[in-house]
Parts: sequence; structure tokens; C-alpha cells
Amino acid sequence: MFIYISGLKKSYMSGEVKTEVLKGIEMQLEKGEVGVILGPSGSGKSTLMNILGGIDRCDSGKVLVDGVEINKLNENQLTDFRREDIGFIFQFYNLVPNLTVGENIEVVSNISKSPFNIDEVLKAVEMQDKKHRFPRELSGGEQQRVSIARAIVKNPKLLLCDEPTGALDFQTSRSILKLLQKVNKEFGTTILMITHNAAIAAMANRVFKVRSGEIVETVVNQVTVPAERIEW
Repeated sequence: MFIYISGLKKSYMSGEVKTEVLKGIEMQLEKGEVGVILGPSGSGKSTLMNILGGIDRCDSGKVLVDGVEINKLNENQLTDFRREDIGFIFQFYNLVPNLTVGENIEVVSNISKSPFNIDEVLKAVEMQDKKHRFPRELSGGEQQRVSIARAIVKNPKLLLCDEPTGALDFQTSRSILKLLQKVNKEFGTTILMITHNAAIAAMANRVFKVRSGEIVETVVNQVTVPAERIEW
């Protein structure tokens, strides 16, 4: 099992008030699968993803990614884990404005041990002709394509996507989801995406429905829907 989570709990203190955010999460995802964490705002989706990505730590429970129990790693080991094994894609693209498309990707490539070829990645996201453009010269959808290229160039084991279509219109969202499916198939990258959009769940192998810090249902799709056929 590529992702294995058991009994995961996380809470935050605000003064003397303790808020339980995750209440015993149980979750599994196979290598090479696409998973979707589905739930409303405030349900704990982003906290769960931050723990999986080594950005935050859990209070208790077990979190394994490709056999590595990340909640037992020290800070230096967590930094290496994030750099080598995890690719992040966010709702807002976080591109460096004064670097070109190619340079934004090269920055990540240079800190990776076994990166993909930059030009091959640009071709995969259909942005090879925009390599020397700056982010301000790109549309929102194009900027998101660059952020995907930046995330996958490091050859990550796991691609974490936090509402990757949240800031995009319907047609652009569909093209980004199609691109993520392409990345999954061509590079064999395991993808876990969080969203509040139930329609996106149709493209996933496994859907984890989260409510109030708990996974209330796990759905395994025997047949996944191509992104171009998703309707919402």
C-alpha cells in the first residue's frame, strides 16, 4: 500500500480552546492511483494533505508514504522527504513573477536528485512554446500548467493537489484535470487531490468523503471517467 494512514488525529489550541480537526482518519491508496479527498470547507481536507506532505505533524496515529513512516522523521528528514518525494499543486499558482516559465521549473529541477528533463515536462503540459514567457504573460490556465510542470519535474512519488481547479473556469478546469490524468498515466505518478466539487470524484480510483474531520465513506471506482467527460 503506497499511502497508509491509521488512527490519524490532529487538533489545534486557540488560547485554552482545543479544536479537533482530524478525528481518527483511516485511509489507503495504491501506488499509481488517483485519489480524491472530497468534502466541504472546514472538514479537515487541507490539514490531512499538509500532514501527508510533511508540512504539518499529526498528534497521534500512523502515516506511511511508500513505506516511510513520516510522522517519525526529524525536521531534516522531513525536508528531504518534501524535496525528493512530494510535488505540490495549489489553487493559486505561486510562480516566481520575475522568472520565466523555464526558470520557474528549473529552480525545482536543480534541487532534485533524479529530475525529469525540463523540455519533456514542458511538452507534456503543452507549454513548450511558452518556455521564455513570464507568468504575467500567461492566462490562469497556462499558469496552472506551469505549476503542474514545476511539481512533476522533480519526479515525485506523490503529487498533492489542493483545489487545483478552484480558481479556473469550467473549460480550463476540465483541461487541467485532463492534464493530471495524462501525468498519472505517462509518469506513473500517484496523485491525491482535494476538492469540494463532487463531479471530479468520477475520475478517481478512490474517493475519500470527509466530514467534520472524519472519513465517512470510501468509494472505490472500478471504472474511472476521462476528464473530458466530467460534467458539473
